Amino acid sequence: MNKPIVIGGVIAALGIAGGIAVGSYQSSESGPRYAEIVDVEPIVQTTDTPREVCKNVTVTHQRPVKDENRIAGTAIGAIVGGVVGNQFGGGSGKKIMTAAGAVGGGVAGNQVQQQMQQGDTYQTTEQRCSTVNDSKEETVGYDVRYRYDGEVHEAKLDEKPEGDKVLMRDGKPQWKEDARS
Repeated sequence: MNKPIVIGGVIAALGIAGGIAVGSYQSSESGPRYAEIVDVEPIVQTTDTPREVCKNVTVTHQRPVKDENRIAGTAIGAIVGGVVGNQFGGGSGKKIMTAAGAVGGGVAGNQVQQQMQQGDTYQTTEQRCSTVNDSKEETVGYDVRYRYDGEVHEAKLDEKPEGDKVLMRDGKPQWKEDARS
């Protein structure tokens, strides 16, 4: 055999073996790859639940009026006014004073009865209900940003990731596997 071919073949074999050894050494030293988690924001959802709230309140009512035209007050006022007017004057003046007293007394009696009717009230306790909303905030997931190979990526997760790194496999984050902090 030709010496240079043999030497070349040995050198090539040594080169290939060395390359394989160096490659396997580097790949075993590189270990698993991780992405850095740069931001975790909770996704919050607000739910309103209606419910009825009732309370007892005191209510003032006007009693029903039995004499809407206030005839009794007018009549009693006219009688009293006429009697008082009759005490003044003499002769035909007495009649005028009696008539004037009766008219004035009738008007006054009417007004007095009106005041009395407006003040004739009673109170009851009534239940008043209204609808109010109870608000509840609930975290329904998380917006996660992570940096891998110099680029920032985003993911939506149901659970908050633990730690500040995530294991990457084939360029994809492995959220369910343990991450080193």
